[in-house]
Amino acid sequence: MREATGRDETTGKADGALAGLRVLDIATFVAAPFCGTILADFGAEVIKIEQPTGGDALRQFGTVTECGDSLVWLSEARNKKAVTLDLRRPEGAELFRELVAKSDVVLENFRPGTLEKWGLGFDALLAINPGLVMLRISAYGQTGPKSGEPGFARIAHAFAGLSFLAGEPDGPPVVPGSTSMADYVSGMWGAIGVLTALRVREKTGRGQFIDLGLYESVFRLLDEIAPAYAKYGTVRERMGADTVNVVPHSHYQTGSGEWVALACTSDKMFERLTEVMGAPDLARSYPTSAVRVANRAKVNALVASWMAEHTLDEVVAKTRAGGVPCAQIYSISEIFEDEQYRARGNLIRIVDERAGELVLPNSVPRLSETPARFRHAGRSLGADTDSVFSTLLDLSIDRIAELRRAGVI
Repeated sequence: MREATGRDETTGKADGALAGLRVLDIATFVAAPFCGTILADFGAEVIKIEQPTGGDALRQFGTVTECGDSLVWLSEARNKKAVTLDLRRPEGAELFRELVAKSDVVLENFRPGTLEKWGLGFDALLAINPGLVMLRISAYGQTGPKSGEPGFARIAHAFAGLSFLAGEPDGPPVVPGSTSMADYVSGMWGAIGVLTALRVREKTGRGQFIDLGLYESVFRLLDEIAPAYAKYGTVRERMGADTVNVVPHSHYQTGSGEWVALACTSDKMFERLTEVMGAPDLARSYPTSAVRVANRAKVNALVASWMAEHTLDEVVAKTRAGGVPCAQIYSISEIFEDEQYRARGNLIRIVDERAGELVLPNSVPRLSETPARFRHAGRSLGADTDSVFSTLLDLSIDRIAELRRAGVI
């Protein structure tokens, strides 16, 4: 990492936690770029490198705004500098090598072997910059019989076993919440990998690469399904809103029509719920988690019946007073009206020079001394090309114009 300046050049405030870190983001769509978003939120200088014609396909993914770029782009390319460079051209590859020599991290998610074909594989770049950290995200990782196959988040959800678990017991597998979840989770794992590798570099001076398959990011989150299968041959099936080893731990409809999530994860919590329901005898009839799981349908029916007799406001008030975890199942409209979201600043309202007024999800996690800061939404294609190449590589205006005419930038 280079020495931080002490002040953010845009806001004038104290530098972020990762100030002085320079990251080259040559990836596309969400997975590896989201790692860059996280790093940029906390002060890293992230240079987003795109093809000169068209740029990252993420610019057109989702709802496209009046400025020509999508809402996803405006949100997830936040705080990054936008540069164009054709890595497939010899001149472009050489300029990229020069940038690598002055950077700390490279983020990529090409199909394995692609960068090597261009002479930009990790070993080649490490020879230029021995301290380089490279994040490599692909569908199946850099090794194994499927490493050369393409894939997106939906494929990762299927291959990791998550899609098999999503849906009703008698229905087909469904999308587990978000079609892009594996991408975002991989970006988070990628950020952990990058920061860990940088910590090692502080001690050794040597860089390394992080190899991450989209499916691995999801599979690692699936609690006990692997050890349960290995030890007992258990194949968890789809359970709808229920949870495999805890009851009642599901979704229930209130008498006023709304749905709530209820989580009774212990015997004590169930005892509290029975008090709230005015039926303390149920705690003696179903005293342990094992007994409740064995009587899943009966217990769920009793809770569902009580929920149906009360409005949403009554359910929320009673469970809150009784110390029972319960919350309305929100759509985005309820999220925008919720006091907790407002108090925590989870939604940030900005005015972008190209797209106008926007509301974006705020950064996480929350650091007490060096919090994340929003500087700008995703930039237009090539907005920072001239300044980056003139500042970092000392290219003249004439040379930049020549490269632009040749289609290199």
